[in-house]
Amino acid sequence: MRVKTEEQIAAEEAWYETEKVWLVHKDGFSLGSQLKSEELSLPEGKVRVKLDHDGAILDVDEDDVEKANAPSCDRLEDLASLVYLNESSVLHTLRQRYGASLLHTYAGPSLLVLSPRGAPAVYSEKVMHMFKGCRREDMAPHIYAVAQTAYRAMLMSRQDQSIILLGSSGSGKTTSCQHLVQYLATIAGTSGNKVFSAEKWQALYSLLEAFGNSPTIMNGNATRFSQILSLDFDQAGQVASASIQTMLLEKLRVARRPAGEATFNVFYYLLACGDGTLRTELHLNHLAENNVFGIVPLAKPEEKQKAAQQFSKLQTAMKVLGISPDEQKACWLILAAIYHLGAAGATKAGRKQFARHEWAQKAAYLLGCSLEELSSAIFKHQHKGGTLQRSTSFRQGPEESSLGDSTGPKLSALECLEGMASGLYSELFTLLVSLVNRALKSSQHSLCSMMIVDTPGFQNPEQGGSARGASFEELCHNYAQDRLQRLFHERTFVQELERYKEENIELAFDDLEPATDDSVAAVDQASHQSLVRSLARTDEARGLLWLLEEEVLVPGATEDALLERLFSYYGPQEGDKKGQSPLLRSSKPHHFLLGHSHGTNWVEYNVAGWLSYTKQNPATQNAPRLLQDSQKKIISNLFLGRAGSATVLSGSIAGLEGGSQLALRRATSMRKTFTTGMAAVKKKSLCIQIKLQVDALIDTIKKSKLHFVHCFLPVAEGWAGEPRSASSRRVSSSSELDLPSGDHCEAGLLQLDVPLLRAQLRGSRLLDAMRMYRQGYPDHMVFSEFRRRFDVLAPHLTKKHGRNYIVVDERRAVEELLESLDLEKSSCCMGLSRVFFRAGTLARLEEQRDEQTSRNLTLFQAACRGYLARQHFKKKKIQDLAIRCVQKNIKKNKGVKDWPWWKLFTTVRPLIEVQLSEEQIRNKDEEIQQLRNKLEKVEKERNELRLNSDRLETRISELTSELTDERNTGESASQLLDAEAAERLRAEKEMKELQTQYDALKKKMEVMEMEVMEARLIRAAEINGEVDDDDAGGEWRMKYERAMREVDFTKKRLQQEFEDKLEVEQQNKRQLERRLGDLQADSDESQRALQQLKKKCQRLTAELQDTKLHLEGQQVRNHELEKKQRRFDSELSQAHEEAQREKLQREKLQREKDALLAEAFSLKQQLEEKDMDIAGFTQKVVSLEAELQDISSQESKDEASLAKVKKQLRDLEAKVKDQEEELDEQAGTIQMLEQAKLRLEMEMERMRQTHSKEVESRDEEVEEARQSCQKKLKQMEVQLEEEYEDKQKVLREKRELESKLAMLSDQVNQRDLESEKRLRKDLKRTKALLADAQIMLDHLKNNAPSKREIAQLKNQLEESEFTCAAAVKARKAMEVEIEDLHLQIDDIAKAKTALEEQLSRLQREKNEIQSRLEEDQEDMNELMKKHKAAVAQASRDLAQMNDLQAQLEEANKEKQELQEKLQALQSQVEFLEQSMVDKSLVSRQEAKIRELETRLEFERTQVKRLESLASRLKENMEKLTEERDQRTAAENREKEQNKRLQRQLRDTKEEMGELARKEAEASRKKHELEMDLESLEAANQSLQADLKLAFKRIGDLQAAIEDEMESDGNEDLITSLQDMVTKYQKRKNKPEGDSDVDSELEDRVDGVKSWLSKNKGPSKAASDDGSLKSSSPTSYWKSLAPDRSDDEHDPLDSTSRPRYSHNYLSDSDTEAKPTETNA
Repeated sequence: MRVKTEEQIAAEEAWYETEKVWLVHKDGFSLGSQLKSEELSLPEGKVRVKLDHDGAILDVDEDDVEKANAPSCDRLEDLASLVYLNESSVLHTLRQRYGASLLHTYAGPSLLVLSPRGAPAVYSEKVMHMFKGCRREDMAPHIYAVAQTAYRAMLMSRQDQSIILLGSSGSGKTTSCQHLVQYLATIAGTSGNKVFSAEKWQALYSLLEAFGNSPTIMNGNATRFSQILSLDFDQAGQVASASIQTMLLEKLRVARRPAGEATFNVFYYLLACGDGTLRTELHLNHLAENNVFGIVPLAKPEEKQKAAQQFSKLQTAMKVLGISPDEQKACWLILAAIYHLGAAGATKAGRKQFARHEWAQKAAYLLGCSLEELSSAIFKHQHKGGTLQRSTSFRQGPEESSLGDSTGPKLSALECLEGMASGLYSELFTLLVSLVNRALKSSQHSLCSMMIVDTPGFQNPEQGGSARGASFEELCHNYAQDRLQRLFHERTFVQELERYKEENIELAFDDLEPATDDSVAAVDQASHQSLVRSLARTDEARGLLWLLEEEVLVPGATEDALLERLFSYYGPQEGDKKGQSPLLRSSKPHHFLLGHSHGTNWVEYNVAGWLSYTKQNPATQNAPRLLQDSQKKIISNLFLGRAGSATVLSGSIAGLEGGSQLALRRATSMRKTFTTGMAAVKKKSLCIQIKLQVDALIDTIKKSKLHFVHCFLPVAEGWAGEPRSASSRRVSSSSELDLPSGDHCEAGLLQLDVPLLRAQLRGSRLLDAMRMYRQGYPDHMVFSEFRRRFDVLAPHLTKKHGRNYIVVDERRAVEELLESLDLEKSSCCMGLSRVFFRAGTLARLEEQRDEQTSRNLTLFQAACRGYLARQHFKKKKIQDLAIRCVQKNIKKNKGVKDWPWWKLFTTVRPLIEVQLSEEQIRNKDEEIQQLRNKLEKVEKERNELRLNSDRLETRISELTSELTDERNTGESASQLLDAEAAERLRAEKEMKELQTQYDALKKKMEVMEMEVMEARLIRAAEINGEVDDDDAGGEWRMKYERAMREVDFTKKRLQQEFEDKLEVEQQNKRQLERRLGDLQADSDESQRALQQLKKKCQRLTAELQDTKLHLEGQQVRNHELEKKQRRFDSELSQAHEEAQREKLQREKLQREKDALLAEAFSLKQQLEEKDMDIAGFTQKVVSLEAELQDISSQESKDEASLAKVKKQLRDLEAKVKDQEEELDEQAGTIQMLEQAKLRLEMEMERMRQTHSKEVESRDEEVEEARQSCQKKLKQMEVQLEEEYEDKQKVLREKRELESKLAMLSDQVNQRDLESEKRLRKDLKRTKALLADAQIMLDHLKNNAPSKREIAQLKNQLEESEFTCAAAVKARKAMEVEIEDLHLQIDDIAKAKTALEEQLSRLQREKNEIQSRLEEDQEDMNELMKKHKAAVAQASRDLAQMNDLQAQLEEANKEKQELQEKLQALQSQVEFLEQSMVDKSLVSRQEAKIRELETRLEFERTQVKRLESLASRLKENMEKLTEERDQRTAAENREKEQNKRLQRQLRDTKEEMGELARKEAEASRKKHELEMDLESLEAANQSLQADLKLAFKRIGDLQAAIEDEMESDGNEDLITSLQDMVTKYQKRKNKPEGDSDVDSELEDRVDGVKSWLSKNKGPSKAASDDGSLKSSSPTSYWKSLAPDRSDDEHDPLDSTSRPRYSHNYLSDSDTEAKPTETNA
């Protein structure tokens, strides 16, 4: 983690304070600053932005503004690590990296590649080796990094890997695929036989590029087929074998292609061939003027020269791949034959035949057949039984060819010719794939494989600047890309969410939009009855491929009918928008629009000719037979050898060969796709083959671990290299790039099509994938695997449980391991069977594991090297012993070599050994021969067993595949039988129902026939009766006429009633239509508002998640810093302990030094004593010589005494010599001791210097540690200040919320006043309307109101009362909720104040503790100084004690020596006394003895004094030690108190975060309640208006009905009104309701009461006190009527009143339903 400088931190803070944002517009995005809304008065949903590049100030929608990241994020390697993850920030980062020629960028787990314009130098072999062996975290984003990641994952997990390339055509997918394979071939290497090398890959790419690529409007070298390149690796990680499978080849491009595009590259290479012999053999010396296939040679000389070079390169590539010259020649013959077929042409009318037979003859010659056979195979289509082999082409087999020929119009001659050309090219391409797999296969054992999927990208002719519609082949390629995109969505979103759900991990991804697979369903959705082939069209939705298959079978089917059926299933419905349906109609005929990439890429398709293309072409099926029956052996041998093999699957997928087990497994998987269920029946269909091929591709790669690479187009351009419509799309200017100074890139590299890039980004859904990658847990491991892998990071757990510990509960063991690892809680999560990690956590653990493993390996290596060194030393010792033994034997040999018997022995012994060795050699030769024979036999048996094993394995695989095919065929047959049985049961059921209906109709028919017979008989009887009796006939005639008149009258009455009802219903219908239109408009408006709110919610949610993730990152960083702090504290304590140990060591060395000095002093004293002894001995010698002279002078003595004296003299001389020798020896000893003393002094000086240096370094380290601690303390203070500022900010936000709440309440009160004014105005207008109604009622006095109208009015009144009560209740509930919200806000404020107090108290405590710590530090320093002084004094005292003890020991030694000398002198005195020596010498010796005794006494007193001094020093040392222990305990207590305060501070931070979250939740609830309050107030106002209107109408009707009731005495109306008044009295007794509304209602009810008292009398009136005052209704309504002055200002003048009065009663019946709806 890089540490930011203070300047960088200050720059970032200044950036975020200015609130930099991106303003999104049509042409891209611009950087600006958002101005604060507190100082502005902007409407809701608007913000004000100031642009940086020109300073313009704009008011824009808040949805068009996205937060911008700091400049340090401009060139981030991983887009998922952006602080604010939005479209503009991602596009800006991509633009900055692209401008710096950084083409690759990580997007979470995927890689994003921008197609380079040119050949950058980032794809070299040197760059490859930079990525070798690295982890993903250690690699920069690159295509090599993806290959290395997949390769490393394959080696670690032994699981198959797949790399899938996604993107548009021309975005560089094939180039990236080439770099991927080249990296794997170079880094992984191959085994000994070089199966797959970089050279072979280049040859393979050249071959596929020539035969499978062609120029298009989107790309100058576009791939026209899909491929899966599989690399199989062995146990050592080397490439063991390889294979390639191809599908979806555009073979019809040989004969027919879109306008402006070319055919495959190989035809241009062949026509530009410079080999004259080959051109002559292929009849290419003279080319045709025109070609119906459009294959013409290149016109420019430089293009011809380049094509000739490419042809030579192609021949070299085929040679590298092991394709023999005969096989190459066969390929050239077939290609030349296709060209000559195009030159031959076909007739347009009449008989089907060639237009130019001479060119057809050349084609027949090259194919090795006659012209008649070729013409018959193309035009006549006569199949003989058993002669036509099974087709290996893309077309249908012969089993259903009759079905294709029997329906629809016949094929033209040109279509037959095109079918033959496409069939020949398909067979040739399949052959080449087989030859390539032959060169790449190997019989080595392979462990796992790596698959690389390369498909043609999205094709959109509009992006290439073409106005044509896309073809069927382009639809197939776009469909394959959509399927791969859906696979990416399933792996990235669906499977991850399912895994979280299975593991009970709760994560909310509300902002993720659901995936829409409508475009895929519109192409391949199958029917449930798809197993039954039928011409009947059902209503079940089916995809385009299924509809094409059905329409081909229907005679006379057209493309229009196909489009109508397709639009009936997937077309837009009424009210749908463009993005809501996958299909849209086009203005052109036979065209339609299909939205790919989640509706971001709309492609216009032209379906003209699709039905004829999907029909079976017999000429295509005859192409393989024509090649197999060729007269040219080089052609027939190639295709006859392939006739029996299963290299092509149902004419669709080529390259299913392979010798390895993994290749056989892949082939079996693809076969299973084509032989299971529906595929077993439909695999012969051309349209369904498209779906089955893509299914096989998806099923093959689904079983492996997937790695996705998204390739984006930076600029849309045609294949010629010109950018598309440069003027129509504004490219982002360089001023918006904000590149730092000094970065200069090419102008072409900086041009990005931002809208195109944004569409690709939205279509790939990379933003959602990155959000899920950031918010979720992308890395996960099983409990047991995680414990086994990372157990090395917790060695104490291993020591605790032991190596052979059996884990019973894996979950508990993993929890202990995580606790010991000390990870942040938010960085990992425990599931039911797995442990999940945030992005990057597992990588950090892997890095720690690698470091620990390297340390363990270092220790292991050290142990091994030590063991080897000891073994080597032991060997050297043995060798030394052996050398000594040899030397000894050589010495012995020298002694006996001249001995005759030894010569005889050495001569005879070799002769004996020769005889013995010859016999041994013979025996050994015989044994070797036997073993060799046995080995050959075993090798032979082994080879046979291996061959048998291989043969049996191949047989087993073949039988398994056959068994699978048979089983799948049986399953499909059983499914067919089940479907047929279900169809049969359904038909039987329908037949039974029809039979019952037939029986019922038959009975009814018989009854009607009987009635007809009776009627005929009655008619005959009447005719007979008229002839007999005329009077009876007249009576019947009168009855008949009367009945007829009644019938006519009834008819007219019913007709009139029907017309009345019809008119009423029409009026209701018109009103309902008006209401429906209003509701629909309201619904559309609410939908738009909902969409805007949804977008805003998603944006805010994304920003909230970004902030949350940033906070978690900061918490993780703080956690890491705390871990480092703890580690530093432990290291500091270790350093203190080492310093203490060093101090003790220094004291020990000082003591040793003092002991050595004492020893040197004693030796010096001994030397001085020896000198004194020597001087004494010399004096003694002198005295003895004097005595000798005295003795010799005595002449008077006798000879005997003289002889004795001479003898004594000789003895003394001998003693003197001995003493001189002793003196010499003592002098040598003294010299040696002086040298040792000098050496010890030098060593002591050196040790003193080194020790002083170490002490100084230790002091410096301690000082640095103290300074770092102070810095960290300052950082903690800064963090506390930041937290305090955050708290102040939260308080400011709280005050802002309170002010907003007060403002909202003021707005509500103001809105109430405005509504009151509006209601008064409506009251005036309504009174005017009532006056007009009174005039109308005067005209209608003769007609009394009906009871139905009165009942409707009564219902309206009751509904209005109920509505009013409900509104009043809702308002009270809202007031209660608002009060609760205020209480919650008060609680939050109280909690905040308490938290502030607690924080301030903690701050004060922290300051006190800090000051106390400083005082303790000062005391500690003083104590350390005293301690050091005491230790120094103690060391000096101890040295002195040691000196004294040494002196004492020396004194004891001297005492012993003196005693010994005393004894010697006493013996000498005795001897001298005996020898009559002079007594003066004896007296001197006695004096010397006395002196030594006094000296001994003095030494004893000195020793006693030193012992007392040592006891006092020991007591002082004990006191100092006790004081030091007390100070250490006090320091430990202070440290514990500091840690406890730090924990309290962390708890306070957590409480602050919790309160902040609670406050955010309360603000959100408050906002919701405010919105609900506004909606309820609006509803309340509308209800009050409706209620007042209803009461006004009731009053008008009461006034109108008053006179009629006086005359008619209508008791029912009075009774109903009394009931209404009593109901109101009951409601009035309840304490709830609005005061204003109640007063107004009381006034109106009093009017009703007065009217009732007038009509019914005082006894029937209802009031509170039992009597109702009699008042005139006229006066009552006058009191409620407005003044004339108000009427004059009323906008409803007298001219407009008749119109309102005319329409009032007609609309009165229809006003009840709207009121009910509003309620």
